[in-house]
Amino acid sequence: MKTDSELKRDVENELKWEPSVNEAHIGVVAKNCVITLTGHVATFAEKYAAEKAAKRVYGVKAVADEIDVKLLGLSKHTDEDIAQACITALKNNTSVPDEKIKVIITSGRVTLSGEIEWQYQREAAMNAVRFLPGVVSISNQMTVKSRVSPKDLLDKIKSAFHRSADIDARRITIDALDGKVTLHGNVRSWAEKEEAQDVAWAAPGVMAVDNMITVSP
Repeated sequence: MKTDSELKRDVENELKWEPSVNEAHIGVVAKNCVITLTGHVATFAEKYAAEKAAKRVYGVKAVADEIDVKLLGLSKHTDEDIAQACITALKNNTSVPDEKIKVIITSGRVTLSGEIEWQYQREAAMNAVRFLPGVVSISNQMTVKSRVSPKDLLDKIKSAFHRSADIDARRITIDALDGKVTLHGNVRSWAEKEEAQDVAWAAPGVMAVDNMITVSP
């Protein structure tokens, strides 16, 4: 297992490697395999990219993203500007049921709400607004309607885990009740943990995923 100093170095190098991140403004702290990112960036997209880069590093068990988004003078937009940009972006994305999504903007903070059919629509809506100028944070309050029985849901997720080349299904247990899926077990990397969560979310009717999987490199 990597030491905290080795993990800190690897995360710093990964931030340098990521072209969409200016690592000069980001601090990295490693403690017990948990990474804390601090500092400030110019866009929410860069904050998101930095967090993803840290999670890619082998040995990272969790990431606490405390990076602030400080918009540059030319990057500032009114809430009305951001709201209009969000509405347009959602309408232009064919994976998003824009008529079912409500958008609220407060000081650059975007809140998305509404009831949709699939998790991929939820993710598509997030991706549609994540990179818009002026956005400093996103709160995803959209819910997914449950349309299948717990047993069917459990069987579908188990089958998907066994098909995946990136997941060791033997190390994960699944519980499903009223559209909520809970994952337990341990995996080899943060990427595998997130892949398991993504696979669970892809099942029809999943309303929530509680990812209790631990990372044991």
